[in-house]
Amino acid sequence: MTYPPPSGGWHDPLAAGQQSSPPADPMMPMAGNPIPTQPTSADPYASPDQYAGMKSADPYAAAGYPPGAYPQPGAYPPPGGYPGYGYPSGPKQNGLAIAAMIVSIIGALGLCGYGLGGYIGVVGAILGHVSRKQIRERGEGGEGFATAGIIVGWISTVLAVLATAAIVILIVWAANQESSGYGSTTY
Repeated sequence: MTYPPPSGGWHDPLAAGQQSSPPADPMMPMAGNPIPTQPTSADPYASPDQYAGMKSADPYAAAGYPPGAYPQPGAYPPPGGYPGYGYPSGPKQNGLAIAAMIVSIIGALGLCGYGLGGYIGVVGAILGHVSRKQIRERGEGGEGFATAGIIVGWISTVLAVLATAAIVILIVWAANQESSGYGSTTY
């Protein structure tokens, strides 16, 4: 389908014998008749109801319900911020539980010094018991640290007691032995 040329139409100024002028600034509005636009059909996305803008936005209010009593159909909650990377952070860790585990590990390493360094594990075990009580009362994290401190602390303490008993028995046994050797006078 073709359309007839617009009335008042187009004419080439150079073909009519006029002089050419320098190109106009594209930011300035054009002088003369505006260019006619192509005929268009009605907006395909427009509402067929011409009174759509005058109706209430809350369909439940028209039915007699108080406004805002029910969510709008098709309404979604507003988007929250973007979630962070990884897992959400848990509760705050109990510092005493971490200290209990560290002190108990140091006590276990102290067993290498003839077993006597294991007595430091008592401190770690006691700190672990205190921290578990705090965790229950305050709702903090660190239950695993506290439990590890208690277990390692008591194990290192038991091993330290056994090592001490073995050392004492060895010293007593060695002291009660008769000397036999170069300096003895009995034949």
